[in-house]
Amino acid sequence: MQMRDTIAAIASPVGTGGIGVVRVSGPAAGQVLARIFLPRSPRFTGFKPWTLHRGRALDGHGNVLDDALAVFMPGPRTFTGEDVAEIHCHGGMALIGLILESILASGTRLAEAGEFSRRAFLNGRMDLAQAEAVAELISAPGREGVLLSAAKLDGVLGRRVNSLREKLEDARVRVCVAVDFPEEELECLSRSDFLQAVEDIAQAVRELLAGYKRNRCWQEGALVVLAGRVNVGKSSLMNALLGRERALVTDQAGTTRDFLEERLLLDGLPARLVDTAGLRESADEVERLGIAACRRCVEEADVILLVLDGQEGWTREDQALLEEFGPERALPVWNKSDLALPEAGSGMVCVSALTGAGLDELAAEVRRKVLRHGGGDGGMRVDGLSPNLRQAGALALALDALQACASDVQSGMPYDICALHLDAAGAALAGITGLDGSDALLNRIFSTFCIGK
Repeated sequence: MQMRDTIAAIASPVGTGGIGVVRVSGPAAGQVLARIFLPRSPRFTGFKPWTLHRGRALDGHGNVLDDALAVFMPGPRTFTGEDVAEIHCHGGMALIGLILESILASGTRLAEAGEFSRRAFLNGRMDLAQAEAVAELISAPGREGVLLSAAKLDGVLGRRVNSLREKLEDARVRVCVAVDFPEEELECLSRSDFLQAVEDIAQAVRELLAGYKRNRCWQEGALVVLAGRVNVGKSSLMNALLGRERALVTDQAGTTRDFLEERLLLDGLPARLVDTAGLRESADEVERLGIAACRRCVEEADVILLVLDGQEGWTREDQALLEEFGPERALPVWNKSDLALPEAGSGMVCVSALTGAGLDELAAEVRRKVLRHGGGDGGMRVDGLSPNLRQAGALALALDALQACASDVQSGMPYDICALHLDAAGAALAGITGLDGSDALLNRIFSTFCIGK
């Protein structure tokens, strides 16, 4: 990836729409725009920065492709920190493709996945956590995910992490002084002060990790798995919750051989609803593979909807599954409530996949259980302190290092040995904002972005 290149890509979504956007970034962006865009105004003397100009988009032979708008934005106060130009045309894929071809023929190359955002990071326009927030904002499953990503895009998480790194560095400096002047160690940094400084930082890291656990479902969607014995109505319940026929439903036991996954909102909570094969002993190799996949889904689930047949009632097999899944995640769902009801006070959610009765109550209970399981209080905090999975992994490494440091301090280890753990914690935190990001890490992150971002 050459930062001196001028790159171009389609920035609007794939498909037909009212407007299409082609973006150019790099030192030749203004020259490229001048070649492929003919302003309509007879008084035009040059592109006025940050101003939309109306004109004609041209192909490489001077043929008019579209009546379009163009804007030139000089660096460094742009998204990428470079000169940026955009063509806003009508949103047909053939038309947008021809305009992109014209731009590429004018001395640019096609951008790689995430290259615009990567240049923004490398040019200091945002830290790595903000760059990841761009992708999270685009893929947010609902309103709450959008709000959380927008707060992170503001740089709140990066500033918090940098503040913790400064505290680590302060502790590291004090340790160095204590090591250099061992006879004055107690005056420079007593062990109790050292422990307190480490614990304060560790507690702040724990709070950030709690933010990941608390808000993960709003950003990624909660994993809700339909599980239970064969032919209890799991697939029918999935179709009822989705409001359409997604899963195949028959009277034959073992129809579902693999899991099906669909996204939906359950009482406003983004969720990934998974229908799985019925759990039973089977000699059929394909069915056994489906059952194994079901158990893997169950292990990862935030909530397990243990569906049972209301006509048959609560069975020993249902009880065994509840004990296997654990009551903290499993939610017993009495299906076919239009035909039979459980005893009063059973604690089950009663639904009818046939009539739709009880579906709203089920959705509300799933939401409550997911948020309780995630340590939430029924809501979220839009404070920008909601790390993603990668960032939470780095925070966990930092916390391990800090706890190891505290243990060594308490056991009387020399300060220079204890300080090695501070270095490890600082490196882990630096990886969150990209201050210590390797090329391999950056490649892995930005390769998940779309081409135009």
